[in-house]
Amino acid sequence: MKRSALPVALAATALLLTACSGGGGAKADPAPSADTYGCVTQEQAAKGSFTLDGGTAAGNHLDAYYRDSDAGHAKVGVVFSHQADGSLCEWAPVLDQFTKAGYAVLAFTCSGDVTEGIKAAERYYQGKGVGAVALVGASKGAAASLVAAKLDNPLPVRAVVSLSSPESYPLFNAALAVTVVKTPTYFAAEQLDSPFAANAKALYDASVAEDKQLKVYPGGNHGAPLLRDGALPDVLGYLAKHAPATG
Repeated sequence: MKRSALPVALAATALLLTACSGGGGAKADPAPSADTYGCVTQEQAAKGSFTLDGGTAAGNHLDAYYRDSDAGHAKVGVVFSHQADGSLCEWAPVLDQFTKAGYAVLAFTCSGDVTEGIKAAERYYQGKGVGAVALVGASKGAAASLVAAKLDNPLPVRAVVSLSSPESYPLFNAALAVTVVKTPTYFAAEQLDSPFAANAKALYDASVAEDKQLKVYPGGNHGAPLLRDGALPDVLGYLAKHAPATG
């Protein structure tokens, strides 16, 4: 009698599946969740990654990350806005320092109208019991932060930190904004980052902020990396004076 080939085929299939699974009970590493954005841990993502609704102009589904201060129940939050073609991950290396200083942090990724994203971040903060914000932006995000400070905001804007802002960017005329914004503003750039070092000085000169400061650091980096190049202690000191974490 001719034996069926089915049992043999099933056995071969079982062996193949065992080989593909690594054999010996070895398990493949789980794929990282999308909400880690490639820059926060899975634990951090589980606690703080969310979708921010910035409306039609900014985008209804913005990747965002929130964290309370280390002490908890932060009264002041920092809204971080990235440079063109960037993402919220630009800020990941320095978020710990801000939360240790007593601030809540919220960074988001936006290719649309960043000023609307900033307002949406402030509304989110309201739901967390935060009573005021500081705006920290890099390049395009810095120009947007300067413009946002002159708009009708859901929360009081206590200070603005402008890292490598251009004088103007489509939708965001920083040069015009600084002529009306009285919010304390910290302007910074790196010396070899042309034309942004000159832009920082021009914006500073035109600014009518109640307390403004300009710092040009050595080097040629642009935007958020200034914080890792020596600007971070200066920025935290400026915020402690004008947007203290105690509220």
